[in-house]
Amino acid sequence: MTDVVRLLTRAQKLLRTATDSAMQEHGVRIGQNLVLEVLWDTDGLTPGDLAARLDVATPTVVNTAARMEAAGLLERRRDPDDRRLVRLYLTPKARAAEAPISAARREIAARALAALTPEELTHLENALTKIVTTLGGTRETTR
Repeated sequence: MTDVVRLLTRAQKLLRTATDSAMQEHGVRIGQNLVLEVLWDTDGLTPGDLAARLDVATPTVVNTAARMEAAGLLERRRDPDDRRLVRLYLTPKARAAEAPISAARREIAARALAALTPEELTHLENALTKIVTTLGGTRETTR
């Protein structure tokens, strides 16, 4: 069993390194690409809404958003209907990064999964979903 954990850890480190390198080419730090992906789909979320979609704590999103705002990727604006709320909006710079970042992520995934058969890929996705569900305490479904 420790070999599986060791291999998962090594795979995660290699994927993180490849992703970090690819994201840096577009002025994005690792993890920020996940925030961007959600906002590309639904711009103007509150930090709490974004945190729920990413399954992270709201303070994590607030800190990440502050760094992304400083990098010119996000704007924080007060909600016009409820001034207590802050909403996160993409800047033109972040919008322009969507295609190249998406392409980079697809290329990393293709490289990482190239040696797997479709059946192996299905088994891997199912196994990883079960691990995430068990350790994360969420109710994700397998295929």
